[in-house]
Amino acid sequence: MTRDSSAMRTELLRLRDQAQAQVAALDSDLRSLFEASRSSNADDEHDPEGSTIAFERAQLTAVLDATRRRLAELDVALQRVEAGTYGRCERCLRPIPAERLAARPSARTCVGCAGG
Repeated sequence: MTRDSSAMRTELLRLRDQAQAQVAALDSDLRSLFEASRSSNADDEHDPEGSTIAFERAQLTAVLDATRRRLAELDVALQRVEAGTYGRCERCLRPIPAERLAARPSARTCVGCAGG
């Protein structure tokens, strides 16, 4: 493993740890929201005050799902580092520009292939 791939692996692991912590926190928040709605007899569907519990639950579930997908993408990126294919487009096999990898470390394709 080169120094560059070692540094990228370290960064991907850091991002993975962050995502994993976010998943745990969001999962805990969602469980708390379910518990709160079970113990409440409020008619949240007809409450004129703000958003409903159902809306909050749906929103939190969507964020949790997106965070789990990001975690899975980071796992794939780490596998690509180990295989020596990280930073190379899966479609055209050309290098993925450093700017794209900086913006999206789990990118598997170059911008051209991602758009087409």
